[in-house]
Amino acid sequence: MSDAVQPLLVELGRRLRTARLGAGLSVAALAEEALVSRRYLTEAEAGRANPTVAVLVRLGQALGTSAGGLLEGLRPRRPERIALVGLRGAGKSTVGRRVAAALEVPFVALDRRIEERSGMRLGELFDLSGEEAFHRFEAEALEDVLARGNRMVIETGGSLVTREATFLRLRRTCRTVWLRASPDEHIRRVLSQGDRRPMKNRPRARDELRAILEARTPLYERCENTVDTTGIEPEDVARRVLAACGLPVTD
Repeated sequence: MSDAVQPLLVELGRRLRTARLGAGLSVAALAEEALVSRRYLTEAEAGRANPTVAVLVRLGQALGTSAGGLLEGLRPRRPERIALVGLRGAGKSTVGRRVAAALEVPFVALDRRIEERSGMRLGELFDLSGEEAFHRFEAEALEDVLARGNRMVIETGGSLVTREATFLRLRRTCRTVWLRASPDEHIRRVLSQGDRRPMKNRPRARDELRAILEARTPLYERCENTVDTTGIEPEDVARRVLAACGLPVTD
């Protein structure tokens, strides 16, 4: 399913659910009337199914309208969630909190939700269960976060983009912004926070970071927006994020 089609299906799903509730029908009742399974209708209302014309006709009739009525003027809603993407040291936490404050919405650090879900610190999770387990918890944590509301700012982990399904889910449900910075800027910011781990026992840490950034750049570039952060104060970066997302920028 393409990125262009998915938002339309999400909006169609909202219409189906609104119409069903307005008609006073349960999922089971509408599914029976439209000759579809309860599971299929649930998936359709969630925007995860692509109904055929025949199914839309039956749904429309059961809801007292028509397929045309369900589709008329259908346009995807712009996601109201902002997801900040980038390597460690990009400023996602600092900028994210400022953007969330400007919008008066919650700020969510996905890594913290992974720790809550797994019951372990990230380092322990990697050491005891491995990278695959981490990314499985990451995907589950993202779904938990998305289910909690439509307006928020999400700080994602730097390697999320390497998991196609999770990254695709993020792009379909959020306004994604890559906070881009130079390798030296990434290192400088992490060290300025008192975190010496990037350099500990790793004399070629900058070269390693440069290689990771180069490898992931084509993935980061798939974000909807890119905001350069090198040499720019967090307040200015936050304003640029808001402007890139087409949201009001306040002084």
